[in-house]
Amino acid sequence: MSAQYYEGVGRRKAATARVRLFPGGKGNIVINDKPAEDYMPREGDLMGLVMPLVIVGAERNYDVSIHVNGGGVTGQRDAIKLGIARALLKVDESMRPALKAQGFLTRDARVKERKKPGLKRARKAPTYTKR
Repeated sequence: MSAQYYEGVGRRKAATARVRLFPGGKGNIVINDKPAEDYMPREGDLMGLVMPLVIVGAERNYDVSIHVNGGGVTGQRDAIKLGIARALLKVDESMRPALKAQGFLTRDARVKERKKPGLKRARKAPTYTKR
């Protein structure tokens, strides 16, 4: 891969993704030093994370290198998607309206709620017993 790249960081739930777009590539995607097909084997995950590239018509113009950690499969996928969208903005700011219309530039702030004392989970209370 060439030395010049554009970087974007995406986060979702407990996952953080650092995405690098290398211009002049052939569309290769590497996640944590593995091919994307091996790292995300579920059918819709790979299609979901390249959607920002598809929207701007650049899926074959860049090689993508991704380092992601934390969270689960869905959180990592959404973090990667946000990271790709942010990196595309550094390439060309005129892509913003297309990416914003699809909601790719919005960070999903929903995270797991903390467990409260006296409860089994965040909101689940122990079963009430009269006697």
